[in-house]
Amino acid sequence: MAIILNIETATTNCSVSLSKEGKIIISKEDYDKNYSHAERLHVYIDEILKRGHIQANQLDAIAISKGPGSYTGLRIGVSAAKGLCFALNKPLISVSTLEALAHQVKNCDGVIVAMLDARRMEVYSAIFDSNHDQIRETKAEILSEDSFSTYLEQGKVYFIGNGVEKTKTLISHPNAVFIEDKLPSANEMGFLAHHKYKISDFEDVAYFEPYYLKDFVALKPKS
Repeated sequence: MAIILNIETATTNCSVSLSKEGKIIISKEDYDKNYSHAERLHVYIDEILKRGHIQANQLDAIAISKGPGSYTGLRIGVSAAKGLCFALNKPLISVSTLEALAHQVKNCDGVIVAMLDARRMEVYSAIFDSNHDQIRETKAEILSEDSFSTYLEQGKVYFIGNGVEKTKTLISHPNAVFIEDKLPSANEMGFLAHHKYKISDFEDVAYFEPYYLKDFVALKPKS
């Protein structure tokens, strides 16, 4: 019975879950609008293991949400996951942040656009069909009134993620369905991580890096 610790830190949601055979048994997360990963992630991990009566060395693998997303958030999550893998000699599994986010849309009768805010009018997005299979690559794109028009003309399009807020100010197509106030969560990682575990789809712990999608740009502090 595979027991996997799942870690999600790609956005402001600091989220940790424990899964057995792909099913989430315990989770802990913080939907605070501020980043709290540095202070809370290890506390949440310890709490999850204690509540599940699981010793760290009983874990079969560590799964990390690989991005895209916040540079700092991803670094903290990946560093924690790699540290656990090294210390416990456990395999590392990476899960697409946008794929896991898309799985929050249930009983879909169209396509799903999973999107994360990427400053100004830009988003990171990927498109999935009703079976949650990816049908368009992940990319960074600038939103406009014509964004996703091809899909909107064909049927319902479900938009989910923290990129929705600015998307709905531009797109008013009747086929657009906006699912608000949703962030990536470790609660959707269990099934995906378990699938990779079964086929031994593991990362090289020494060399694995988050999927940033575009180069990190440091902003100058305001005077």
